[in-house]
Amino acid sequence: MAAATFLEAHLAINGQNLERSLDFYTRLFGLSPCKVRTGYANFDIASPPLNFTLNQRPFSEAGALSHMGMQVSSTAEVLAVRQQWMERGLIPRDEMQTDCCYARQDKTWVKDPDGKEWEVFVVIEDNLPEKASAAEGATRGRVNCCAPAVAEASHA
Repeated sequence: MAAATFLEAHLAINGQNLERSLDFYTRLFGLSPCKVRTGYANFDIASPPLNFTLNQRPFSEAGALSHMGMQVSSTAEVLAVRQQWMERGLIPRDEMQTDCCYARQDKTWVKDPDGKEWEVFVVIEDNLPEKASAAEGATRGRVNCCAPAVAEASHA
């Protein structure tokens, strides 16, 4: 049997209000959805290759999803995406020289209407050692995103 050739990744997320989510994701990605139906929208994103869908569903908890992100190759690209988001009316928050996922990173974040966070980041230094405590991993008010769940409760 031949190995599969994958065309793109697929990510489907739930949102409580499709209209608000469509507005946010159109600005986040800088493109309109290729398909919109009652309670459903689909974005065909070229870079990175992603089939992204929104499903309107009520929910009361954040669920298992932590956050979503896109890795780029330089801080200049992080800042360029940040600028694009600002021009599209989104309000990013920056984390520069932060330790996350056991790597030093520069990143910028935005939240969708349901509170799900998206990041664009560059890895500056990888394979950092594990810290003795989550408090030691704090950088600019944020603990290492890979810290144990106990520390995650204080992570905003």
